[in-house]
Amino acid sequence: MKKLTYLIPVVVVLVAVFLSSIFIVDEREKALVLQFGQIKQVREEPGLAFKVPLIQEVVRYDDRILSLDTSPLEVTPSDDRRLIVDAFARYRIADVVRFRQAVGVGGLRVAEDRLADILTTQTREVLGSDGVTSNTILSPERANLMVRIRDQAQQRADALGLQVVDVRLKQTNLPDQNLEATFARMRAEREREAADEIARGNEAAQRVRAQADRTVVELTSEARRESEITRGEADAEANGIYAEAYGADAEFFEFYRSLTAYERALQGRNSSIVMSPDSEFFNYLNGSSGRQ
Repeated sequence: MKKLTYLIPVVVVLVAVFLSSIFIVDEREKALVLQFGQIKQVREEPGLAFKVPLIQEVVRYDDRILSLDTSPLEVTPSDDRRLIVDAFARYRIADVVRFRQAVGVGGLRVAEDRLADILTTQTREVLGSDGVTSNTILSPERANLMVRIRDQAQQRADALGLQVVDVRLKQTNLPDQNLEATFARMRAEREREAADEIARGNEAAQRVRAQADRTVVELTSEARRESEITRGEADAEANGIYAEAYGADAEFFEFYRSLTAYERALQGRNSSIVMSPDSEFFNYLNGSSGRQ
């Protein structure tokens, strides 16, 4: 019984030591076994692994693709048109040993700070190189520029044990002062185009009005000519009728002409005429004279 009392603590200690020597590597991570700061094991495959308890420790690193957003930076392309560029990168820890040696106990925080500096430097270098203008950056050709930034950043990220998977330019904007100048230039261009359109419209309207006025004059002249012809033909026909009527009954024609003269002379409600009673104008108003 006394032996059992001493045996239980020993077993517990042994079990604790055994359990502390076991660790599990997840499929989403890589692990390093360190002994007094020195790398003793590299575990990149998921599964069960062992270490020396109390002496060795396990440091785990994420094996997934990670994201890093860079701070907006100002670049000056070859056409001296400044731009504000906002980028982000996708990266992963490719060499865990080199990564540990490069960043030490700082881990991802130190690695991301260094990678952000690399991306900022390479972005300025690529976007400010010869032949790269602001129009190039704002066009579909920016895809080639992002590949160049990624490749050049990868050359420096190798020393950190990192793999730069992708680099993307999220936003490309003009600085506030340049933005206002650009808007002013765009407004001036649109106003000039509007003035040109208005001038062309006025010119076209003037041509239409001139054509319409000429057409009106031609139609009016043609109508006046036709009316004069019709009036002349009517007068000729009327004169023919008058002549025929005069030849048929001269006295009736004289009577008709007199009535027409009375109608024209005595128009309106307040018409008045002063003439001598024996005037020939009233022959047909005087019964005795009218029968002569």
